[in-house]
Amino acid sequence: MSERLEDIAAAMVADGKGILAADESSGTIKKRFDVIGVESTADSRRDYRELLFRSADAMKNYISGVILYDETIRQKAADGTPLVDLIKASGSIPGIKVDAGAKALTGFPGDTITEGLDGLRERLAEYYKLGARFAKWRAVIDIDTAKGVPSRYSIDANTQALARYAALCQEAGIVPIVEPEVLMDGAHDIDTCYDVTRATLVKLYDALYDARVKLEGSILKPNMVIAGKKSGQKNSPEEVAEKTLRLFRETVPVAVPGIAFLSGGQSDEEATANLNAINASGPLPWKLTFSYGRALQAAPQKAWSGKAENVPAAQAAFTHRAHMNSLAARGKWQDALEKAA
Repeated sequence: MSERLEDIAAAMVADGKGILAADESSGTIKKRFDVIGVESTADSRRDYRELLFRSADAMKNYISGVILYDETIRQKAADGTPLVDLIKASGSIPGIKVDAGAKALTGFPGDTITEGLDGLRERLAEYYKLGARFAKWRAVIDIDTAKGVPSRYSIDANTQALARYAALCQEAGIVPIVEPEVLMDGAHDIDTCYDVTRATLVKLYDALYDARVKLEGSILKPNMVIAGKKSGQKNSPEEVAEKTLRLFRETVPVAVPGIAFLSGGQSDEEATANLNAINASGPLPWKLTFSYGRALQAAPQKAWSGKAENVPAAQAAFTHRAHMNSLAARGKWQDALEKAA
């Protein structure tokens, strides 16, 4: 595999492939395991992720990279093989989550700031040695118009942190995924999501330019433009696609090789249908694909339920979800559904 940042970034958004976000914190994966009745231990977390990384068909054909958590990048499979080596053997690229999470932004109730810049240069050097060739940093932008959230200051602070992180990554030979997530949890409509996401992306690319980040060696991981869950509104895939692409044409430089969407709380089917509609909208200057966690993992987690005998069923569920999103990343998911019907 080439070590040039732009080549790694291009491989991360290869045709029909997307990124598996397997970087849940210990607290988050415990919540997921609680739902399926599995105790969250180092071994159970390892066993679950190993079954994903050993899903040969999915990993080889549909997954370009895997975002790992600090614990996972250091773990070995049951047979002693480092999990990073399983990922590499499939032709996929290991990556690492490096932020320390979103914390309350002092003086701005309802706003958050993502922490983790202290010591990041040294951590990136270690992660590079452990095999990581890309990293992820998530900024969290909530919307609550009644409370003036997000504030302009919180957008500025979070995009500045993303830019500093991205510059440090590239210095270390690691491709930065910049993730400014505008949450879909609120009661806002799709146009408010558009406005807030636009303001965020404009500030982000100003900050990346000022930090001298090489855009050709970076990937954007944004939300789609979609109404908040509490709004009571249901946007069609066509409306999500139209507004999302209009936003990107206004804000994302063509030097960026690819955009890998987060699922952001959408259901499996919604995330796939919206990605498909976006890619079916014609030729675009960037590769548009997926970087999904829940939307790829909910089905295999449920099928597995912590039982060794369920591993093949879990791997089949993961492969199916990965295949559906691979089709969507090429704008061919709807066609495949119609043929199957």
